Amino acid sequence: MGKKARVAVTRDLFDAEGKSVSPGPGPSVLDKMPDVEWDKFQEYLTEVTTEQAKGFDMVITFAPYWTRKTLMACEQLLCLNRGGVGYDMVDVPACTDAGVALFIIPGAVRRPVATGIMAFILALATRLRVKDIVTREGRWDDGRKKYPGIGLAGKTLGSIGTGNIGHDLFRLAKPFGMKHIAYDPYITQDAVKDVDVQLVDMDTVLSQSDFVNVSCPLSEKTRHLIGEKELKKMKPTAYIINTSRGPVIDEAALIKALKENWIQGAGIDVFEQEPASGDNPLFKLENVIVTPHSIAMTDEFYITMWELIAQQIRQMIDGEKPEKLVNPEVWDRPEFQNKLKKFHQEMK
Repeated sequence: MGKKARVAVTRDLFDAEGKSVSPGPGPSVLDKMPDVEWDKFQEYLTEVTTEQAKGFDMVITFAPYWTRKTLMACEQLLCLNRGGVGYDMVDVPACTDAGVALFIIPGAVRRPVATGIMAFILALATRLRVKDIVTREGRWDDGRKKYPGIGLAGKTLGSIGTGNIGHDLFRLAKPFGMKHIAYDPYITQDAVKDVDVQLVDMDTVLSQSDFVNVSCPLSEKTRHLIGEKELKKMKPTAYIINTSRGPVIDEAALIKALKENWIQGAGIDVFEQEPASGDNPLFKLENVIVTPHSIAMTDEFYITMWELIAQQIRQMIDGEKPEKLVNPEVWDRPEFQNKLKKFHQEMK
């Protein structure tokens, strides 16, 4: 047997002492692969440097950014295995030019994020946050008399984006008796008939929904997709929920909408700037529930994430082409194939 595949894991998947933050087996799944040796980056940097990534065949990456400069300098790097479904932190064209395959794992994210969105809906509908606060403050009567919630039966749940996550959200919401509508230019009506979704235009989702869910990737087309104009189309009794990417919603416009009561409230897991500043105005509003881009971070997510990434690594070692390749055009490029051939020769 020749060399082992060298795999790195970015530091944000470990605590300050170097212990994995993942519930379940975590990166120890790699220990069960005899032809793999792995290590973690020694420090977390917002942008991965050449010094960190050089010498590895594959890198399991979570939050840090990958720039063209780093990707082009890592001549040995075959692939990035992104622990999630979004990849706006990776320069995808640079990956392709550098001969680096980029893989994602939507199968790990789908149910945990959909469950998190449903949790936001239930918490907002019952006004759970403010009731928790006033109860802790000893304002028992206020909690019972001043903050009535709303029932979900007969309400309209709308989603901007109906991919894996949006589709699963509607499946989870079925028992609550809501009407389902969605805007997604990339799917057909047949694709969502099993979850009783009516496809409509975005204006209809905004104007008719009692709960507007945003589940679309961040791109130049979707940056500030929701701004003042869109928020003003919503019902004053409606809520908006964003678990996709912060910049999809114009945060300044959202703050204005909440302060001026254009809408009833919001559930926000993602922010325009992350980590979000402690003085972010959203944190001071009682009609907003916020989480630190972590609503999907459950044991279910981490266990599935590591299983799927280990499977992708196994396929790469065995000469197979893993699914969920973001830049499929890279596969036949000489820059990639030459590295892949050398990798397999050295593994023999």
